[in-house]
Amino acid sequence: MSSYKKFFMFVFIFLMGLTRVFAVSNDATPIGYWKTIDDVTGKPKSIIQIWKTSDHILMGKVIHIYPKPGEDQTKRCDACQGALHNQPVVGMVILSGLKSETKQWGHGRILDPENGKTYSCSLRVSENGAKLNVHGYIGIPLFGRSQTWERVDQMTG
Repeated sequence: MSSYKKFFMFVFIFLMGLTRVFAVSNDATPIGYWKTIDDVTGKPKSIIQIWKTSDHILMGKVIHIYPKPGEDQTKRCDACQGALHNQPVVGMVILSGLKSETKQWGHGRILDPENGKTYSCSLRVSENGAKLNVHGYIGIPLFGRSQTWERVDQMTG
């Protein structure tokens, strides 16, 4: 094989490898479906759909819950205040206002339907897009709580 053919073969293989790297990095977005996990039991709690608005702001809503024994999919947010009081948890927007920062999304809000409280929030994608680190806090990020959500391919994952 001539040196030109070897060179072009090398360039072709290199470019194919770059295509794969960029495809993997495209998975590193918070947009998609995420399974939340109960901190105590380790069992799935819900599926959250995250999308980007036309203003490049991330939003997220509950699209499925894994009910505890005796509960069903019609669970309502009894602890929520105002317009969200007694609204169904499925369909409820719980993430809002998240803006893109370097390697993470921040300055957003997250609602905990269990206690009806809203917290400041930031997100960071990890493990090549397979995990989402969600950090909720009051005041400064140092004082807060983090959860890791798992990406799912389907909305009921």
